[in-house]
Amino acid sequence: MRHRSLNHLTQRKGLVAMNCAVLGAGAWGASLADRLVRNGHSVRIWAYEPDVADLINSSHTNRFLDGVVLAPSLVASSEIKDVVTGAEFVVLVAPSHVTRVVAEAAQPYLMRDAVVVVASKGIEQHTLARMSQVAADVFDRDGVVAISGPTFAAEVVRGQPTAIVAACADLAAAERVQQLFHGPSFRVYTQPDVIGVELGGAVKNVMALATGIAEGLELGFNARAALITRGLAEMTRLGVALGADPATFAGLAGVGDLVLTCTGLLSRNRALGVEIGRGKTLDEALRGRETVAEGVITTRSAKALSERVSVTMPIVDAAFSVLFEGEAPRDAIVELMNRDPRPERDD
Repeated sequence: MRHRSLNHLTQRKGLVAMNCAVLGAGAWGASLADRLVRNGHSVRIWAYEPDVADLINSSHTNRFLDGVVLAPSLVASSEIKDVVTGAEFVVLVAPSHVTRVVAEAAQPYLMRDAVVVVASKGIEQHTLARMSQVAADVFDRDGVVAISGPTFAAEVVRGQPTAIVAACADLAAAERVQQLFHGPSFRVYTQPDVIGVELGGAVKNVMALATGIAEGLELGFNARAALITRGLAEMTRLGVALGADPATFAGLAGVGDLVLTCTGLLSRNRALGVEIGRGKTLDEALRGRETVAEGVITTRSAKALSERVSVTMPIVDAAFSVLFEGEAPRDAIVELMNRDPRPERDD
């Protein structure tokens, strides 16, 4: 249950209420929708599964957020038209592999001046587009805002202190989203580097899989620290090659999200890696999971993207070989450790 004191802290006086649509009623989508309601906004949330929408409306609960009561005024529907029509802010929170499909379903009902926010983290498999690029393509508009950072949905919805980044080349749009979400327990920073923010949010899931595999192999804390640090170097190399500011990866959407996802007990990607490190195949580890581990999809996309721009990403390559080529996890780690010696920094 939400603590009353934290709920009280998140109420904001003098806020102009906005009509908001949240597309995706998984844990992250529901937590963001709840945050917007408690900031004083009118919010409708779209759920792919009708039973998820029914539970939100009838009991203010969500099966992806165990033990949480959502804001009573949050309205859910499995009809995307009912959710998007009239919305001034539209927040995309679908899994990356269906973000384009969800955006296309919403497009006919989107107001011309609506602000589009992307909270999904991933890289589209066939186009290798970031999620804000997918939204910009479907909605045929500039100024899409990406939000990312170190966030576990279960902590956000309980009002525990959290900080994220709203990124857009149009800083005025980023600032509007900052005002929409910002509160005493949910701090929002702005910056213009959309590329760095989105790549950090996507590729860190691959690194979480890798560190989970190392944990499953019981390789110790030294190995985990090395994987996190070298993973950050890989993310930064890829980002810089694609035009990102390297400083972004030292921030919330870079090292902040990376550390949380690689070490936090609530991390789905880390937990999946642990099971694989303990001997399960990918299919066995995925069996019975209702939630998406984005790192699996992003491993394919990140490898393809790194090859496109000729960036070396040995941890991504190792994760790919374990997930999709049948290499034994311990052998992949040995190969990483036996790479030729080199300088730590690429100058």
